[in-house]
Amino acid sequence: MNDRGLVQGAGGLAAFLLLWEAVVRSGSATFDYLPAPSAILAALGRLAAGGAFWGEIGHTLLATLLGWAIAVLIGVVAGLALGLSPWLRRYSLASIEALRPLPGVAFAPVGLLAFGFSLQMELAVIVLPTLWPVLVNTMGGISALSPRLGEVARSFRLGRFEATMKVYAPAAAASVLVGLRLSMSLAVVMAVIAEMVGNPQGLGYAVVREQQALRPAEMFGYVFVIGLIGILMNWALMAFARRALPGEFGRPLAMDAGVR
Repeated sequence: MNDRGLVQGAGGLAAFLLLWEAVVRSGSATFDYLPAPSAILAALGRLAAGGAFWGEIGHTLLATLLGWAIAVLIGVVAGLALGLSPWLRRYSLASIEALRPLPGVAFAPVGLLAFGFSLQMELAVIVLPTLWPVLVNTMGGISALSPRLGEVARSFRLGRFEATMKVYAPAAAASVLVGLRLSMSLAVVMAVIAEMVGNPQGLGYAVVREQQALRPAEMFGYVFVIGLIGILMNWALMAFARRALPGEFGRPLAMDAGVR
């Protein structure tokens, strides 16, 4: 998403929040536990004044980034291998398609039995769903490359590893980045779900705790923070990609189509 698209998106969000505030203040909403955005902002200020709030953010960020990093490492390596080897791809696609639909949250009971209430349990829930977007997009990006790239690598007398790192991987970078962005969003979601259902720590548990305590303003405040984390992580990833490969990512990606 470019800067103009980001500003436009922020304008739409601001309009939605103003409408929400007006509806609540006018009494048009009949929900007993729907606070106004101004009340949520005040609750966030109270939460930020306490040390527990920042510890909860730190825990969720740690679980998210660690789980995402593991998924990216496995997904990119496996995707490169599958993309470069038609034989390996032929005998692996059925297994991939069988495993992809499995929901990560289904592994929460298994993770609890194996690791108890711990970060390891969260990682067991995070890694599997976040692995597939990276693997599939990397494999698809590599397998769709022109065969002429192989001729380029051979003309420079590059070995298999050098050709992969210097020719194939950079050529498929746009497809890989789409997988990274999808995977990162899933990592945030799965970290929060794992904290809700299995680990009494982090922002996910805080949302459940405030809901059970009938404190909707604080609950919505935590939800807002979760969304903000997702936006900032995506922005940081795109900023890094544009700096690392400015020629490749100076234009919108497929995920940004229509946002100009």
